[in-house]
Amino acid sequence: MAQDSGFDFFGFGDKLAGEREVREKFWRTAKKAARQIPFMEDVVAAYYCTMDKNTPLRAKGILVAALGYFVLPVDFIPDFVLGLGFTDDIAVLTAAITTVSAHITPAHRQAAKQAIADKS
Repeated sequence: MAQDSGFDFFGFGDKLAGEREVREKFWRTAKKAARQIPFMEDVVAAYYCTMDKNTPLRAKGILVAALGYFVLPVDFIPDFVLGLGFTDDIAVLTAAITTVSAHITPAHRQAAKQAIADKS
């Protein structure tokens, strides 16, 4: 799925973060957003879902695109805007997680709980 040049999601590879970029930036962004995103455990579970080789390509693509939007420094509403910064990220993540929720397994959720406990 991912190549060195990044993940090309429907031809928007230059605008969306690839799987590698999501991996590199996810935890840094997650720490900044943890207080503002009430369903952070679901976001972390979605992250683990993208890393699972058993997750279907379509589901991975949706999640990588949403998580890429989450970790990109430039988006519709910049993350540093107090009170509004993560609202667009929340909307994108909610839509993606809802769409592929059947592929987010109990193992992904357990890994998310453990990771959040370890990072706290």
